[in-house]
Amino acid sequence: MDTLSNPTTPATISQKEARIETKELAAIAAQLVEAKRAEDVEVIEVADQLKVADYFVIATGTSRAHVKALFDELHVRLKAAGHRHLPAEGTELGWWIVLDYGDVVVHLLQPQAREFYDLERLYGDCPRLDWRSVDVKLPGELSEQGPLA
Repeated sequence: MDTLSNPTTPATISQKEARIETKELAAIAAQLVEAKRAEDVEVIEVADQLKVADYFVIATGTSRAHVKALFDELHVRLKAAGHRHLPAEGTELGWWIVLDYGDVVVHLLQPQAREFYDLERLYGDCPRLDWRSVDVKLPGELSEQGPLA
């Protein structure tokens, strides 16, 4: 699972532009939520433990409204770049929202939910990705919506 390829990529973005390395997509998602003031952003490499994803991006929003704003940011910015997620779970309550981009699954949690579910401990044996050091090249429309930081 080296490359994330979305067959529903809009015609406005070429297929070459729409292909982002999975690691880069995880790093971009982490940067986007950090830019919206998410706390404790982590990217965990889960490929050796799970067959459903390569990376988990985990971030904390300070409130229900903040978690929903983080969701909106990812949904809008990544959709504009041709990356669509499966129907998101948890958007009504904003306690824990999950966005599944295939090889990258994003978990946006309120502080109490993050502490309760403790995904970092559950996947404690998995390596962490230093997402700040990943050289990301933003495709097409994603880069046109402004800087990440």
